[in-house]
Amino acid sequence: MSILFDSFQEWKEACERTQAPPWKPVLEYEIVQKNREESFIWEKLEQAYAVMKDAVQTGLTEDMTSFSGMVKNGAKKVINSPISVLGPQFQKLIAYSLAAKEVNSCMGRIVAAPTAGASGIMPGVLVMMEELHEIEPRKLHEGMLVSAGIALIIEKRASIAGAVGGCQAETGTAAAMAAGAIVYTLGGDLETIFESVAITIMNMLGLICDPVAGLVEVPCVKRNGSAAVIAFASAQIALAGDSAMIPVDEVIDAMGEVGASMEDKYKETALGGIANTPTAREIEARVLVQEAEQVEEEI
Repeated sequence: MSILFDSFQEWKEACERTQAPPWKPVLEYEIVQKNREESFIWEKLEQAYAVMKDAVQTGLTEDMTSFSGMVKNGAKKVINSPISVLGPQFQKLIAYSLAAKEVNSCMGRIVAAPTAGASGIMPGVLVMMEELHEIEPRKLHEGMLVSAGIALIIEKRASIAGAVGGCQAETGTAAAMAAGAIVYTLGGDLETIFESVAITIMNMLGLICDPVAGLVEVPCVKRNGSAAVIAFASAQIALAGDSAMIPVDEVIDAMGEVGASMEDKYKETALGGIANTPTAREIEARVLVQEAEQVEEEI
């Protein structure tokens, strides 16, 4: 990937030709195209993961009440709930993903992976993987490179922006990145990684971007938690050897086609979907009043 691949098929062929691990072409892309030293890249991956872990911890321990009031410590409610639907690991996964995303909604420090609106998915998944499977740091960092390669190709063939392709482009891409990282860190080959990406996008195809009051809080935070679950489900299916049937490049092209055909009101404009419900409009009016009052106080 010293020159960005146009497709997952090209990525696969390059790895087969050179016998390189799946993360190697992404590393070479960063070295050649960004003119960075390899040591610098590994250092930044370590820093990025540290920020992700810190966001999870912050969201679980500090007050996560947003200015709008729509985010109110949801991660802590989940992690402390006495009712566990599928066991403590499932509970933690959702809580971790909510926590990191709530930090974003409360103006804290996060890693956009690939965007701020989807910034809870990769942290929740990676921290869960490290905790559950005791994955070594180097392996996690390699998985992050694989995830970056997935995002680069999706961006090129479709979009990673909610304003362009709806929420499928943001949380969908993040979930696909996370599924690929799960498969890689558990020893899956490139074909299995790509199967997990295809399965993930299939399950998030058509998801609109409809933030209430134009804020990346509702339904965005909860979607991060759900998308993390989809990432694990997709990885499990792929690792079991069950195929998506449709090649990953074709799935991404379908994602691009769906995004292009969406009406603008479903692309981060807060004009449709959940954002256009009566309650959402009431919240929007209240938030606008709060913002106006804050401006007056500052003046």
